[in-house]
Amino acid sequence: MKVNLLSCDAQRPDKRSIAKCIASVAVDLSDSLCMEITEILLDGDPVEIELDDKNAASSLRDLRKLNIEYEIVE
Repeated sequence: MKVNLLSCDAQRPDKRSIAKCIASVAVDLSDSLCMEITEILLDGDPVEIELDDKNAASSLRDLRKLNIEYEIVE
């Protein structure tokens, strides 16, 4: 399943927590790439990642906990 990460609405977003969350939910992303994706997301640009279909519901819940807005592409 592909997901567009649109924005993070947290008052004080924790970059490390967001990067760890992305690393745990996304398929085949390195830690450094997750940190770059986090920076791009916090700058206000959307980012597309691929989620594991088996754990998609819990992955989306983890993103919501961090106040990350997303849209499902596929």
